[in-house]
Amino acid sequence: MSFSDKTLTTLEFDKICDLLAACAATEGAKALCRRLMPSDDAVEAARRLERTTDARRLSDAKGMPPFGSVQDVSAACERAEKGAMLSTRELLEVARLLHSARALSDYNKTNRTFPTSLDEVFGRLLCNRTLEERITRSILSEDMIADEASPALADLRRKIRDTNNRIKETLQHFISGSYSKALQDNLVTTRNGRYVVPVKVECKNEIKGLIHDTSSSGATIFVEPMAVVEANNELRMLQSKEEHEIERILFALSAEVSTAAESLRLDYLNITELAFRFACGEFSARIGGCAPLVTEDGPIDLRRARHPLIPKETVVPTDIRMGDTCDTLIITGPNTGGKTVTLKTIGLFSLMAQAGLHIPAEADSSVRVFRNILVDIGDEQSIEQSLSTFSSHMVNIVSIMKQVDNRSLCLFDELGAGTDPVEGAALAVAVIESVRKVGAMCVATTHYTELKTYALHTEGVLNASCEFDVTTLKPTYRLIIGTPGKSNAFAISEKLGLPHEIIELAKQHVGTDHKQFEEVIGQLEASRLEADRNRAEAEHLRTEYERKRAETEAELTRMRNDANREIEQKQRKAQQMLDSAKASSDFIFAQLEKAKKAQEKDRLREGLDEARRAVRAELRKNGDSVNPVEERRKDEKYVLPRPLRKGDRVYLVNVGSEGVVLELPDKSGNVLVQAGIIKTRTPLANLELAEDEAQVIRDGKKAPAAGYRVEVSRDFRDEIDLRGLMGDEGWQEVDKYLDEATVAGFTKVRLIHGKGTGALKNAIWQHLKKDKRVKEFRLGQYGEGDGGVTVVELK
Repeated sequence: MSFSDKTLTTLEFDKICDLLAACAATEGAKALCRRLMPSDDAVEAARRLERTTDARRLSDAKGMPPFGSVQDVSAACERAEKGAMLSTRELLEVARLLHSARALSDYNKTNRTFPTSLDEVFGRLLCNRTLEERITRSILSEDMIADEASPALADLRRKIRDTNNRIKETLQHFISGSYSKALQDNLVTTRNGRYVVPVKVECKNEIKGLIHDTSSSGATIFVEPMAVVEANNELRMLQSKEEHEIERILFALSAEVSTAAESLRLDYLNITELAFRFACGEFSARIGGCAPLVTEDGPIDLRRARHPLIPKETVVPTDIRMGDTCDTLIITGPNTGGKTVTLKTIGLFSLMAQAGLHIPAEADSSVRVFRNILVDIGDEQSIEQSLSTFSSHMVNIVSIMKQVDNRSLCLFDELGAGTDPVEGAALAVAVIESVRKVGAMCVATTHYTELKTYALHTEGVLNASCEFDVTTLKPTYRLIIGTPGKSNAFAISEKLGLPHEIIELAKQHVGTDHKQFEEVIGQLEASRLEADRNRAEAEHLRTEYERKRAETEAELTRMRNDANREIEQKQRKAQQMLDSAKASSDFIFAQLEKAKKAQEKDRLREGLDEARRAVRAELRKNGDSVNPVEERRKDEKYVLPRPLRKGDRVYLVNVGSEGVVLELPDKSGNVLVQAGIIKTRTPLANLELAEDEAQVIRDGKKAPAAGYRVEVSRDFRDEIDLRGLMGDEGWQEVDKYLDEATVAGFTKVRLIHGKGTGALKNAIWQHLKKDKRVKEFRLGQYGEGDGGVTVVELK
């Protein structure tokens, strides 16, 4: 069953189709978008949504496919099948269609990461590269056929060029020779496709030839000299042959198009289908949409629904749920509070989902598939038809009651309005009861207290209200299900400036029952707001609690794992010690037993000596397995979290001790590390950063280096012995040493280089003179080492 134009227009589905068409890449896809109609079959709606989802996934992963400027070639194919010659424009459109089909096929085959429901459509594309290249090689543009279109055409055009040149050379003699005085202008032009020269009318007898034209003033005649008449005739013949050859080429290409006509039609249909699906995917991305769950008898559950025609920066998300515990919603609240927008949102989202379009809501939303959506929204009063507001509403309702069935959704705006409130409310209740009786779902907006009461006392009918902030006189556009709303007429009027005494007088005319009912609604609203605040606070506390609990559990798990690893290591070590002690004791007893059996004294002495040597060797071997400086194995998965820096505290895996980096890795990957009083070079792979090591730079900012200085200075001495080193080697050691001294906070150090030949001292002094870290330096005095020592003061 098709949806009426009135429903589609009232719910503004036509505007959605226009927005969808703006996302389409081809004219055919734009036309499909504007003709889009919802389906009343849940399976078909789900299939459409799946294709939209897959189109968006593909465009997100690989970008929009290359559709190009594809045109409908059905008419051209039909003409070609009848034997007509296609124009260059039509042939180029065929070539563009084939190029797009090939490009789309390559798009689907390249970087395939997941299967999609669109693979079937991509697979139906039929590529014909031979015909595509034949057309593009022959036709350069709509008014240009390439010389390579055929050998005959290339030969004709070569002859035409030669003939043109020959004619121009002949006419050049007339321009530059003795005939130039008879010419009006020294130039060669054409008339009727033949080369001529402009001759003064009074000199027409000086140049023999054929007159082809006269100037508007009559002062110039255009003469084709007899010397070029034959060449011009030859040129015209060649041009005629060229035209016939071009026609032959176009007929040949048209015949090839005729042969491939059916595949070309299918390609156009499939490309248009793909362009339409990707337009749906692009539209989904623009509105932030998702695919809802569609069912034939499930609930309508719209979570954080946003009307797609309201700008993103102003639209307020709302939650709407019905169809499980209730089949009817009665929405109340003040004017401009969002009641009509809620009605349209429910109807429009159903139409969009049934048409295969994503809806701007959360991913776990769901909609029901309806056979028909019947609406009475807006004021359609007409003076010409003698229809008042009430009458126009009744005309719509009469039409709705004739069409409604158990798979209908009825949307009533201000049901029963425009007449006596008592009678209008009674009619509204009767209409809703009739709609519910046939099994249809219903949403109605109203201001009538009777309808609010009806919803409170009727199973399957729920009140809902559009929230309104009386303080600011602005609606919040939030739909509150389960609570009736107040019209707030008095509060709004007073805020807008109506005198207080009029407001008070109006309140006196309100019935007692109505006052009590409105007071109850006000109390319910206050209680609801308080409950909302408490729930929001509780949700915040629960979220914070969950976060803290997760962090605590993660920390406990880490500590538990660390403890378990430590216990396992200690247990293995203890077992190794026990095994080693047992093996050593067994061996000692065996050796003693062996020595005891020696019969002779000399033999006994030799046996004891041999036993001692064997026992020592065995003890050394077994002791190696429990030696605290054993070669430990590094965790193969460990990777340094960052490059090492001088002063970093590191863990030496093979010896199980900590040290400080003194020198960064050299070409061989070895790092100079000081562990206690020992300096050693060790491979980079043997080091792990200490967990609490001090970093001089954190997050790109300088951090206090006090901890680093303590580690470096712990074993630092104020002197370095360089004796025995060559000049360059000595300076390398001094350069590193000065870095460490600076970091450790030393301002005066001694360099021991000895006296000798003075070569080492001179080499070091040359570098010290240019070193910016050095304030001054001098030879040592008596008691400081004399000339064998250089004392350096640092800045």
